[in-house]
Amino acid sequence: MSDTDRADRQADRIDQLLSALQDENEALRDHAAASLGQMGLEALPRLIGMLADEDAVIREATTSAIVRIGPAAVEKLIEALQDDAWAVREQAVSALGKLKDPRGVEPLIRTLKDKDGAVRSSAVWALERIGDPRAVPGLVEALTDGTLREDAARVLKKIGDVRAVEALIAGLLGPNWMVRRHAAEALGKIGDPRGVGPLIEALKDEDWLVRRNAAESLARLGDRQAVESLVPLLEDENEMVQETVEGALASLGWKPTHQ
Repeated sequence: MSDTDRADRQADRIDQLLSALQDENEALRDHAAASLGQMGLEALPRLIGMLADEDAVIREATTSAIVRIGPAAVEKLIEALQDDAWAVREQAVSALGKLKDPRGVEPLIRTLKDKDGAVRSSAVWALERIGDPRAVPGLVEALTDGTLREDAARVLKKIGDVRAVEALIAGLLGPNWMVRRHAAEALGKIGDPRGVGPLIEALKDEDWLVRRNAAESLARLGDRQAVESLVPLLEDENEMVQETVEGALASLGWKPTHQ
């Protein structure tokens, strides 16, 4: 068989698999995704084009095929982050997150400023999957984005980098209860003493989980100046807060004075 014939057969096979990738049968789509993934870069340009399909199921099947190609797909996915179609950008972000390739980190950080909220949200998720500390400054900035702030706080908690402390303190004292919950937990995980005062303040929060997380974080930080503010929470309306405070006080060396 000549090289031309072989190339023609390969092209025909790719066409067949791309058609199967758009089939309603899930098993057939999965088989097509796996086969296209094994074909590697030859199938990639056509797959990138299919990321714009109006059917989300097909977009996700296409992304699965691209991810199976592996690291060789990364550069094309980074290029796709500039595509005019938001769906292409979103799926490219998703694929980069699943591949966890360090080359994707800086482009994904830039994508935190994409004009489309769904693309920005996917970028936070992808950076969470990769877990690279280079993302911290971009995620700190994302705390000011109403679409991203809750997810950004969660990811900053997971990464646990000291560069996020000031922003997390601001989040802990801010209006968003979900951000406050994540920030209260993150400050204990990071372990920076700048968190002590704000965490003591957070013991008065209206949200019980913020109070609980703040108590747990104060125990982690091990600063005895928290004891006086923790004691009243032994009578908190929420039992989980009470239990956490008991443990926190014990770890800080406090003993109840019995009548």
